[in-house]
Amino acid sequence: MAQINETAIKTPGVYVNEIPLFPPSVAQVETAIPAFIGHTQKAEDELGESLINKPTKVFSLKEYEQYFGGPENQTDIKVTVQQTTDGSIVSALSAAAELPADKVSKYKMYHSLRLYFANGGGPCYIVSAAATTANITPATLEGGLNALATSDEPTLIVIPDGLSLAKDKYYELIGKAIDQCVLLQDRFTLVDVHSEGTNVTNTINSFRADFTKNDNLNYAAVYYPYLKTTFEYAYADTAVNVVVVTNGTAAAPVKLNTLKTTQTAIYSLCVETINNRLSPTLPPAAAMAGIYARVDGSRGVWKAPANVSVNSVYGLSTNISDAEQGSMNMDATTGKSVNAIRSFQGKGFLVWGARTLAGNDNEWRYVNVRRLFITVEESAKKATLQFVFEPNDANTWVKVRAMLENYLTLLWRQGALAGSKPEHAFYVRCGLNQTMTAQDILDGKLIVEIGMAAVRPAEFIILRFSHKMQES
Repeated sequence: MAQINETAIKTPGVYVNEIPLFPPSVAQVETAIPAFIGHTQKAEDELGESLINKPTKVFSLKEYEQYFGGPENQTDIKVTVQQTTDGSIVSALSAAAELPADKVSKYKMYHSLRLYFANGGGPCYIVSAAATTANITPATLEGGLNALATSDEPTLIVIPDGLSLAKDKYYELIGKAIDQCVLLQDRFTLVDVHSEGTNVTNTINSFRADFTKNDNLNYAAVYYPYLKTTFEYAYADTAVNVVVVTNGTAAAPVKLNTLKTTQTAIYSLCVETINNRLSPTLPPAAAMAGIYARVDGSRGVWKAPANVSVNSVYGLSTNISDAEQGSMNMDATTGKSVNAIRSFQGKGFLVWGARTLAGNDNEWRYVNVRRLFITVEESAKKATLQFVFEPNDANTWVKVRAMLENYLTLLWRQGALAGSKPEHAFYVRCGLNQTMTAQDILDGKLIVEIGMAAVRPAEFIILRFSHKMQES
């Protein structure tokens, strides 16, 4: 109900004014809404309208398939079947499947989405830069990145198909994604190391040398190594070559579909072997987007997304030792930290790092600190929009300060801010001769200053032991 100006009442009657007693409040923005940029099998809505470079929100893998299709079929799978026969009786039957690494489809969007949802992901945005029939180029993916800048809700950027670009072009694209994060100040970029390597130290050193961007690195985090997933490749029976070796003699290759009715045992063995032995090895950024969402939902954005398991993974592309992780975690020369995913006996595969790319930055070293500030900044920004064009006087300043203090007190109670008392955990300042001069007020500026003591993770736990002399 609109408030009535009592001095303007001229007609006899009864007038009702509702008096607002509750103060204005801050509604916290969503913290883990990733946007995936890449090529998709299709890109159409229910009406057949194109979704190319139109950020589209989906809530499940099924909804992704409805708008953007499924995975690309692998076309170079080969199965070798070994059988031993005695007359017409088969005494032994085995098979091996292979798919050369350089023949794997370069389009990774679908399986990346599977990995995201398997690791706790929820709503996300899809930016289809082009169809999978088109070549992956820097300009195409940059077009998708530019389209994402118009969407306000996404808070994470993941570019799975960027790894199909040349190394320098991929890192240049990632640099532009980080620049977008800095410009909008409401999102964070997840980065993959471009190339796998057998030597961890050499691979990470190459990444630091090749990724030449050196500013605003606190808006991104890198994870390594790649993940061997439990997913199955998509393929067509008509494109799979099968070689049957009988008693040491190889027959001419045939297509898998020709065995479906004539040699059902061999056909079933081939299908089982392909599904069990061949699976995508994927970069970890998509899994980390899901883990961010999982940790945010269960604990909060202020909890470091580390020491949590990675799902739908049976192995890592390389195992990392303590010494190797030490050089990944800290680098005095470049300061570019790379977070490790490691295998632990009895615990599976755990995220074992929580640093931003700015690993030597005392202020923005940790992922959860950077993301907490992004969340509070964006939430406060949206909440204070209601005060635009309000009188720039003490009444408004009190309302703004109370609103923000209430919000930060709730965060402190949830454990997001450090301090035994609220005044130790944060402060909000707003007022003449505090944050504003008389000239600021004349210029229409209402300036609010917020300080927070963010909780930082216990990255190094040190237990000190000593001998104690016998006393009895």
